Amino acid sequence: MLRVHYDEIVVMKKLIPLLFAAVFAFASGEFPEPSVDVKPTPGTLQKAVFAGGCFWCTEAVFEQIAGVTNVVSGYSGGEKSTATYQQVGTGTTGHAEAIEITYDSTKVTYGQLLKIFFSVAHDPTQLNRQGPDRGPQYRSAVFYIGDDQKKATDSYIAALTKSKAYDQPIVTEVSPFKAFYEAEGYHQNFCSRNPKNRYVEAIAMPKVDKTKKQFPGMLKK
Repeated sequence: MLRVHYDEIVVMKKLIPLLFAAVFAFASGEFPEPSVDVKPTPGTLQKAVFAGGCFWCTEAVFEQIAGVTNVVSGYSGGEKSTATYQQVGTGTTGHAEAIEITYDSTKVTYGQLLKIFFSVAHDPTQLNRQGPDRGPQYRSAVFYIGDDQKKATDSYIAALTKSKAYDQPIVTEVSPFKAFYEAEGYHQNFCSRNPKNRYVEAIAMPKVDKTKKQFPGMLKK
């Protein structure tokens, strides 16, 4: 399944460098390290739920990170009755395309996941869209699980703002987690199963490559 006319756009090879620049030219400064984090809990896996545009892309980014044991594409922010791709795609259900990350907090912390989310996984300055994908279902959001995740998220957004990491205001929604609904099977591990998909080549893989370049010490072996 292709998204928002990209099947036509990416075949025009001369436009691809310009397309990359338009999607990724949002960072203007250094990304700080998280100063407030969630305390690791040995022996217990933790979860984080982020939304940052197409879940194919965010899933592909976090699948590269050591300590992440599973990433699931799905929907959060709305009701179970409307948690289907067709309904969420209307932009009227309250859902965002989201990912549920399961991770070992002794190997990667919540704060480190936040840094990856804000620096390479998406552009948190784009309101109700992400690159070519438009609508509230593509909004930037952190669905925090507990007060510790909220404090860490609020602190990191404040640090990003102070450091002027972006030249535009951050519009990320920070909301309490209520529920996560797993997306249809054909969405799961989409990038790894469809590496030649034109949307994957144009939008997802540059983010994966950027993750590998910026976080080489955090990658799975």
